[in-house]
Amino acid sequence: MYPLLVTYCNQLTASFQSIPSERKAVLDKIVAFIAAKKNQDLPVKLVFICTHNSRRSHFGQVWAKLAAVYYNVSNVATFSAGTEATEFHLHARNALLRAGFEITKLGPARNPIFSVAYDDLEIPMHCFSKTTEDASNPTTNFLAVMTCSDAEQNCPYLPGAEARIATTYEDPKVADYTSNQNKIYDERCEQIARELFYVFSQLKVKEACI
Repeated sequence: MYPLLVTYCNQLTASFQSIPSERKAVLDKIVAFIAAKKNQDLPVKLVFICTHNSRRSHFGQVWAKLAAVYYNVSNVATFSAGTEATEFHLHARNALLRAGFEITKLGPARNPIFSVAYDDLEIPMHCFSKTTEDASNPTTNFLAVMTCSDAEQNCPYLPGAEARIATTYEDPKVADYTSNQNKIYDERCEQIARELFYVFSQLKVKEACI
């Protein structure tokens, strides 16, 4: 893992006490879903969903993958989707760059695919904006993690979802092109990262108790 990311991740693990108890109660539902799959030796599929699949849902996909790697929780696949496709937003990508990822644009097309790497020896994630029906996303037995209230309200039914959990976050786009832009994006990026690292830390605790 890249050194800057290692430092970032270690700082996350030292800040779980900042997560409110009512928030942990929501996150523990994700823990329970993943633990149930692991106990049955079934693959874990997590799909993070927001309206445009441009910011929060990509944060979810990327940090859930890294949290699984950090805590050595195997057979976890992470995805993202929206109710409409736009583009993996520049400001979200920049927040991940500041955290320590390496991001490369793959091709000049509209709504391009971006390679998001965390280690030179590991296969990078491929991230782009897409709808829930995109062929790259799972169609059955996945957990839908709703990262925005708009998607939560306007997606009453997600075909193939085994369960859905709302972990809605404030949209960092409220700060676009303001003096607070990077600060707000970094705060949202870190919040989502911290909460997903908490989830996977609890899985390791559960494994240790078995």
